[in-house]
Amino acid sequence: MANAGTVLTAQPTPEVARRAWPQWLALGGAMLVVAAAAILWSDGGARLLLGALGLFLAVRGAVLLRNAPGLDGELAGRARTLGSGAVGAGVVALVVALLPGGAAARVLLVGAPVVLLAGALALLSRTGPARRGGSVLLGVGVLVTALLVARGVDQDWARAADAATVVAAVLVALLAVPVLVSAVNLRTVAAQPAPAPVGGGCGGCACGAGGCGA
Repeated sequence: MANAGTVLTAQPTPEVARRAWPQWLALGGAMLVVAAAAILWSDGGARLLLGALGLFLAVRGAVLLRNAPGLDGELAGRARTLGSGAVGAGVVALVVALLPGGAAARVLLVGAPVVLLAGALALLSRTGPARRGGSVLLGVGVLVTALLVARGVDQDWARAADAATVVAAVLVALLAVPVLVSAVNLRTVAAQPAPAPVGGGCGGCACGAGGCGA
């Protein structure tokens, strides 16, 4: 999945799509499975979510670092920076997920509202439908944050952390939808025939116009 960002933001060739669509399908399916398991597994759902996120970040970061030497200038530096950050964050998330107790749930208690609000601000910096989506997401983020704080103050923070785990699982399930849609779109591109070479078998020498020794 080294070319994940390219696949989602640009029209891939059929060859690239044939390699990429099974990976996106597997990723989307895994996200749904993790989200469902986190909701159903009351004792370990937060650790499962955080561990899965840590594993994804660590693998993605390692891929970026591996591919960085083959990129040019600024892109190589950006890949190394993003890769190092992703690996570091992934390792930290994995360590926290392995800790006993409610450490993972407390991380999600803070992380879920932060992700919602940060995503909303990122969308609000754009224009058109993305900006309108950011406004909706901002409202959802503020509401979720308020409800989690209210639950923590009114009852206890452990229950608020459990609620945050459910929120995080729902977010993962929702994020799986565009991933699966991308897989379907890539599958459609992969089914298209490869473009024919320019000029066919004659190498563009215009046989019908008197070329090739005519």
